[in-house]
Formats: sequence, structure tokens, C-alpha cells
Amino acid sequence: MNLSKIKSFLMNYKKSVLAALVALIIMVIAALMYQGPAIGHGFWKGTIIGNFARSIMGVSSWFGNSYGFGIIIFTLLIRILILPLMVHQTSSMVKMQEIAPAIKKLQEKYPNKRDTDQMQKMQAETTALYKEAGVSPFTSLIPLIVQMPILIALYQAIFNTKELQTGTFLWVQLGQHDPTYIIPLLAAVFTFVSSYLVMLGQPERNSMTSTMTYAMPVMIFLFAINVPSALSLYWVVSNAFQAIQTWTIQNPFKIRREREAKKKAIKDRERAINKAKRSKKRN
Repeated sequence: MNLSKIKSFLMNYKKSVLAALVALIIMVIAALMYQGPAIGHGFWKGTIIGNFARSIMGVSSWFGNSYGFGIIIFTLLIRILILPLMVHQTSSMVKMQEIAPAIKKLQEKYPNKRDTDQMQKMQAETTALYKEAGVSPFTSLIPLIVQMPILIALYQAIFNTKELQTGTFLWVQLGQHDPTYIIPLLAAVFTFVSSYLVMLGQPERNSMTSTMTYAMPVMIFLFAINVPSALSLYWVVSNAFQAIQTWTIQNPFKIRREREAKKKAIKDRERAINKAKRSKKRN
């Protein structure tokens, strides 16, 4: 990344950290404001799940005990809380996309996957390429790893809280499946939109990327129709937030314009060098 991009990343990261701190404070205040009975006992149920439930209940009380709105606002707070991780992941993903052609050349250079010597050389050169670009191929897994315990805790909070089990939002009971499949369908649609925007920004597309772009929404839909509507609602809001976030800080059309401008600048420079060489030969 050039200096301007580094400054832009640092600015976005600082803003995301500040927003995450504000979100955390709001979640803590909401949990402290909850005056209902204790939810669960022990570290996992009493502390983790209990505070999740208390925070949702506290937020819901700000909206006339509308538990659907409580889950929506709580989901937004969770997404803002993990925003610094997402900004870091986005920066790493963009750099990974830029070195994708170089990775492909390495794979073409060492085509024999059964040759141990070739694979070791390719691995060494790939690692050097990652190091030079300042990226890690495992960075993209961090937000997923962080969100899994959140999903488990949210599911348990719904399961262990009577109000969240029996509460209603629009046409659904939060503790039951959505009989109309509308909420799971929305979760799938927003998953596709966010994945498609990411795919548009990639310099090269491969079969795996295309498959995942279309397979993930199907997986989310199948997951959402088999869990309580409260959890499906979490996926809708979370994936909608992800789509907006991608458009804002990883706009594929802006990335493609910058990439084309960079290619044009390289071609213009090469053309100027070749012209100067030809002119020198004539003289």
C-alpha cells in the first residue's frame, strides 16, 4: 500500500476502535439497567450468556420491551464492536487480492503437486510473497472465529430467556422458526450481496470464489430456517451491515478504477521508456 492508503487505513481503524468502545459502553449500560431475575449460573451461563441476555433485555426496554428491536440494536452493537477486526480483515483482503496474480504464477511455475521439492519451493516463495505484502492468509478467519462464540452465546441467551422465547416481532415468535421463510430468505439475500460485492473487487475470479459466492447464501438460508427467528433476525441485520460495510470501505468499483489506473500508469511508463530507448538508438 502507498502512503495515502496507509493513512486512510489508520484513519478508518482509529474510527472503528472508537466506535467499538462506544458500542461496548452501550452494551454494558444496557446490561446494568436490566432489573429482572438472574439468568443462569456459573461463568458460561451466568456471566457470558447471562450478560448477553441482560444486554438484549436492557436494549429492548428502551423500545417499549420490543425484543425484536432489542435484538436488531444488539446485533448492530456487536457488529460495531468487532468492526476493528473487520477493517483489518478488509485491508488484508485487498492486499491478498492484489498479490493473487503473483500467487497464480507461482502455481504455474510449480505445477507438480506430487513433487515434494517443488511444493517446498512454492511454499517458501509464497511465504516470502505474503511477508513482502504484509499479509497473512489466516487473517480472514479471525472475524469468523470471533463470531462463532457470539452466535452460540446468542442462541443460548434466547434458549434460556423466557421473554426472548415467547416474544414476537412483526409476524414471528422469536423462539420459533419463521413459517413464511421471509427472514431466512432476507438473510440469504444480504449474504449474497456482501459476497458478490467482494467478488466484484477481486482482480481475478476462480471457480472456488464463484462457488462460495453462490453457495454461502444457500447455506445461510438452510441454517436460518432451522433455528429460532431471533437468530435468523441476527443474521439478517449482521449480513445487511456487512454489505453496507463492504460498499463503504471496500467499494469494488472504486478498487477496480484504482487498479485500472495503476495498470495504465505502468503501461504509460513502459511506453515512455521504450520511446526513449528508440529515440536514443536513432541518435
